[in-house]
Amino acid sequence: MKSLFLAGCATLALCAGAASADVVRVGIAAEPYPPFAAPDAAGNWVGWEIEIIGAVCAAAELDCELTPTAWDGIIPALVSGRIDTIMASMSITEDRLQTIDFSDPYYNTPTVIVGQRDMEMDATPEGLAGMVLGVQVSTIHQTYAQTYFEAGSELRTYQTQDEANQDLASGRIDATQADSLAMDDFLNTDAGACCELKGTVAMDEAILGSGVGAGVRKGDDALREALNAGIAAIIADGTYDEITARYFATSIYGQ
Repeated sequence: MKSLFLAGCATLALCAGAASADVVRVGIAAEPYPPFAAPDAAGNWVGWEIEIIGAVCAAAELDCELTPTAWDGIIPALVSGRIDTIMASMSITEDRLQTIDFSDPYYNTPTVIVGQRDMEMDATPEGLAGMVLGVQVSTIHQTYAQTYFEAGSELRTYQTQDEANQDLASGRIDATQADSLAMDDFLNTDAGACCELKGTVAMDEAILGSGVGAGVRKGDDALREALNAGIAAIIADGTYDEITARYFATSIYGQ
């Protein structure tokens, strides 16, 4: 995976400054999560977050290697040392902070409900009463749905958000809860024509977190500070906005 990652960075002219003697294994979810990360036809990982990883590593002078890891095992992989950091759209939550540390946030996105176009519902427990709601396992969305929607709705869990979207498109579930930016991408596909945005869920920062950051092992302050410096640098020099403009119509840094 290192050669693929460095090739992508070379195209963006982002990795020329890498000088660290140690390779930093960057854990990304092995499952596609467009437009943030997904393999292209040649098997190379592409997407907004992949480009941001390249830019942050270059700015921090880190020699980084993408390491796809199953989402439900990605925190154990970090804690056990199989990877060195997680940059996989992982929200900074109180629960996760008990196990790992995080860099400063590098994006934020509202949490939304997307449902069948011909069904009346909204993003509240009352609006989803009697509905079948799909969520990805081991995510803030599963925790939120179990807390607020399980009493009145049937919850179905999926290993990936893509699987939930497929069942939504086929009518096997009524709605799904996920990050707004990822669902915008789905709604712009042919499969997404089935559905529409039904609303943004009520904020609960204890569950939904305070933005997305890079996860690091407890006590790995040197890497955390290097990632913070890289994030700050690409925001300051305009690289962050340049990458974002290729994927999104507005800034996603502090939504």
